[in-house]
Amino acid sequence: MIVIDNTLVSDEVIEEKFVCDLSRCKGGCCEDGDTGAPLETAELEIINDVYEVIKPYLTRDGIREIERRGRYQYDKEYGWVTPAIDGGMCAYGYKDEAGIIKCAFEQAYYEGKITWKKPISCHLFPIRIKVGKEYDLVNYEPRETLCQPACSLGKKLKVPVYQFLKEAIIRKYGEEYYEALDAYYQMYQKK
Repeated sequence: MIVIDNTLVSDEVIEEKFVCDLSRCKGGCCEDGDTGAPLETAELEIINDVYEVIKPYLTRDGIREIERRGRYQYDKEYGWVTPAIDGGMCAYGYKDEAGIIKCAFEQAYYEGKITWKKPISCHLFPIRIKVGKEYDLVNYEPRETLCQPACSLGKKLKVPVYQFLKEAIIRKYGEEYYEALDAYYQMYQKK
């Protein structure tokens, strides 16, 4: 376990290898789960602010689900989450011509229409954060079958989880936090 600020980081975050392989998993993390994507409280207002901009990217089913259940909902176990269509794909997702699930927020971001990329829980996946009283737990939790291609590709390319998620980690915790993780990795490599 690595202690950085008020977080306890699983050793697996620096030890394990991971690189998303969307051509093989098809973005399945956007539809495989108990609920939609977990949201931070501050993200609720962002979703309200950008909804009309991202709405053209949504599927009819996604719009219908959002209109029926709301732009986000509260789950007893996970807190605020995005709605999911019939318990499956996130309502903010859509499939491209290759059948890969894409994110409406992220597409609008890449096209320069909004400045927010996507929920931080999505950006950090397969890192999951569990908020605690004194420390937040930062764990590596890939889906066993779904993420197998990403684990294999990460091993082949020799890319640790934290390096693959550099942008997301810096977005969540800042540059110094990432540098601290990298310093732990450098020490780990010398063992």
